[in-house]
Amino acid sequence: MSARAVSLSNTASDLVSLTKPRLSSLVLATTAGGVWLAPGELSVPRALVTMLATAGTVAAANTLNCYIERHSDRFMARTRNRPLPSGRMEPGVALWFGLSLAAVSLPALALGANLLTAGLGLLAFLSYVLVYTPLKARTSAAMLVGAVPGALPPLMGWTAVTGQVDSGGFVLFSILFLWQIPHFLAIALFRKEEYAAAGLKSVPLERGDESSRAQIVLYLVALVPMTLLPYQLHIAGAWYLVVAALLGLGFMALGAWGFFRQLGKHWARQTFFFSLLYLTGLFAALMLDSGMHV
Repeated sequence: MSARAVSLSNTASDLVSLTKPRLSSLVLATTAGGVWLAPGELSVPRALVTMLATAGTVAAANTLNCYIERHSDRFMARTRNRPLPSGRMEPGVALWFGLSLAAVSLPALALGANLLTAGLGLLAFLSYVLVYTPLKARTSAAMLVGAVPGALPPLMGWTAVTGQVDSGGFVLFSILFLWQIPHFLAIALFRKEEYAAAGLKSVPLERGDESSRAQIVLYLVALVPMTLLPYQLHIAGAWYLVVAALLGLGFMALGAWGFFRQLGKHWARQTFFFSLLYLTGLFAALMLDSGMHV
């Protein structure tokens, strides 16, 4: 392979890494969940455009987040090797790549889905880039702001089918919103020193580990009843209800264990990984047992 081909391959790989592919894959999954669970039908081409354009919008926001945080990323082990803080890519390239992704993805949402879905996508994009990202260096409350764009993809999948925000779509949004807080808090606990070095605010840094563990439990107490509402709304059946209850009880038990035993980083890392398994299991059960698609 020629040096030019290797260089182009490396550049392409770096551009993809700016979009945070693992996060984008989660967005694809939750958007697909919203499309599948919503009452009504969406043609395969429109469903694909909706999912890809939603993922593209999130990828654009992630890229611009990397651009804005390129200096603080140097101080965190998990981000220092990204293309911008490592010096492999000029900042201007990332800026134009992120803006180009947004310029393609948002109109695609309007054309492939509808204006409401595109509006939600624009809200997710702007709140993540212009509100959440700057706030991270100022207050731990940024966590709550960042949970909004993170919770919008399943609602966008829902509105792409229904054309409206109703109780079913709002429940999906609320589940993702509430899930993100324990997930974020767990990360902030076991990466506390990195956050401090990067100059980013977090609940453990501002209010301490005990407050963080308490908030994990409180948000889990709010999350578990919310996950039972899809059964009440006839979005999913009894099998989902059992799975959601068991997963929720397990998640709450893990959170309570850490709170009462005043556990540290190892528990926080366990909680982080369990949160991912929890969400995967919850959405898998939702999609397999969707009452409206039986």
